[in-house]
Amino acid sequence: MLSAKIHREKLLSLFEENQEGVIYLKGSEIMYRYGTDFEFPFRQESNFWYLTGVNEPDYHAVIDIRSGEFHLFAPKRDAQFAVWHGRIKNESEIKELYNPDFLHVDNELLTLLNNRKPEVIYCLDEEQAEFVEDLNREFTVDTETLTDAITYCRSIKTDFELDCMREAARVNNIAHLEVMKALKPGMNEYETKAIFDFHQKKNGLLQPAYSGIHAGGVNSAILHYTENNRLINNGELYLIDAGYEYNGYASDVTRTYPANGRFAGDQAAIYQVCLDALNRTIEAVAPGVKMEELHLAACRIILHGLKEIGIVQGSIEEMMKKNIFALFFPHGLGHFLGLDTHDVGGYPKGVERIDRPGIRFLRVRRELMPGMVITIEPGIYFIPALLKPAFENSEQAHYLNREKIESLYNFGGIRIEDNLIITETGYENLTEVPKEIKEIEEIMNN
Repeated sequence: MLSAKIHREKLLSLFEENQEGVIYLKGSEIMYRYGTDFEFPFRQESNFWYLTGVNEPDYHAVIDIRSGEFHLFAPKRDAQFAVWHGRIKNESEIKELYNPDFLHVDNELLTLLNNRKPEVIYCLDEEQAEFVEDLNREFTVDTETLTDAITYCRSIKTDFELDCMREAARVNNIAHLEVMKALKPGMNEYETKAIFDFHQKKNGLLQPAYSGIHAGGVNSAILHYTENNRLINNGELYLIDAGYEYNGYASDVTRTYPANGRFAGDQAAIYQVCLDALNRTIEAVAPGVKMEELHLAACRIILHGLKEIGIVQGSIEEMMKKNIFALFFPHGLGHFLGLDTHDVGGYPKGVERIDRPGIRFLRVRRELMPGMVITIEPGIYFIPALLKPAFENSEQAHYLNREKIESLYNFGGIRIEDNLIITETGYENLTEVPKEIKEIEEIMNN
């Protein structure tokens, strides 16, 4: 695959000229449920897919750092494999698909490594290092260099990768819109999930990028809710955070809708605060901007909006110092997006998390660069497990309108999320799902 060849060249450019050694990569195997013959849908390990283009099980790869030669090791399949899993690719088909410089069967791996006698074998993790060491204890293995290099490469997307992400986003936009049109009180969360999944698959996307959240009412305040089995009642909010992947590249969009098609008083006011945080934060996205700065800016916007509608009170600066924002917005503003939904590269080597409520869960802490893909996803939630202790905290309680907040314990939460490509001059927003109150209500009521 041409894209994988470009990725290998990009990776090898980070190693010193004439550096000796080889890179070893182990592909994924088919996984089964608890020792049964129930197969989970296969999905290749992301780094292996990135460097080889192979999305099928039981492959290995070796890349010679100095020459750039790509050795691919295909599994030797027997007739029983064909009976249960289908036709076996022949050698010429594998070469045409993946374009290795040399194609081997997997049991030739040790022979190749022994013949090459590399100074160092670079692996991604301890598990792969142990596999190599089990082949020959004399091999010297490095598990840090390759991880750092490939993380850097995957953080900055190629044109091919960006086109894959545009296609994933295009289909995700369709599926989210269809859920918005179909949503009605009395539906079950799994019904909306079925609508979403149907439109993804109808448009050719078969692999969910992550579990997906389909949450009505109080469930919308559970940040990683996955049960998806409750009725959505009249007057409640419905939160959908879901996406599929195209060629392995993810889309990750969140929207929050009123089940009956109309935002009520508190719903409209709080939704608008969250939407303002999203829109104004996106406007500030540009190369050189730090993700933690965007996060703190969103926190200020949320506090200001909640103060205007009487949920919090006092100085914005004081509330920021006391971390009042984290009581309502306890997660990070966004994350990298790519071959994984929470993609690699958010914390470069030596950069630590900020140990502060809310912001400690920020998944990216670095300056943005052209070619990165990020999510922006502010949220406002009413979570009794966070709010009740705050009422007993003398440093926080007097900033909170207890009566108003307690009346919102069953409100749930609101999150709105867009996907952005960082460009030379700003950003490209991949997400076209309606998010303005008027537009949502018009679509839902037509």
